[in-house]
Amino acid sequence: MRIAFLTAPEGVEQIELTDPWKAAEEAGHQPVLVSTEAGRVQAFEHLDKGDTFPVDEVVGEVAAESFGALVLPGGVANPDFLRTDDKAVAFVKEFFDRGRPVAAICHAPWTLVEADVVRGRVLTSWPSLRTDITNAGGTWVDEQVKVCDHGPNKLVTSRKPDDLKAFCETFLEVFAKENG
Repeated sequence: MRIAFLTAPEGVEQIELTDPWKAAEEAGHQPVLVSTEAGRVQAFEHLDKGDTFPVDEVVGEVAAESFGALVLPGGVANPDFLRTDDKAVAFVKEFFDRGRPVAAICHAPWTLVEADVVRGRVLTSWPSLRTDITNAGGTWVDEQVKVCDHGPNKLVTSRKPDDLKAFCETFLEVFAKENG
């Protein structure tokens, strides 16, 4: 299955991109790096620059229908940039409209809030997003990984890099069931 990994041109938390990417590859899927600009994505290791990664597809030139699922890595700046890009927000919303599974970790649910897809959903995130999620009509829980099926699709969320092992195992299981 083709899995979109959506990031801004800079600010993605490197391990939240690379660990899920590797897990998807090892499970036989095709991860595809989608961004708002062509070129390379500058990842970060917390506040320090990390590696760069080549962009495969550009938002606005690719549709959600060409993917089986979406992964939204975190990083503080990454989802904040994405939520100000109308095409990125529409791309995310399209996965929900089509009933395709989505996985988001750490600060990534900020983009979900902007896409107005958390209303009536139960999810987790980095703790500082609790108020934003609640104000957007979602229910925030403090759990390592949360799977929510109270909506048009399955939504898998996790809180932080320490949750990556459980996050990867869970989203791969959910994606396989939803695209089986």
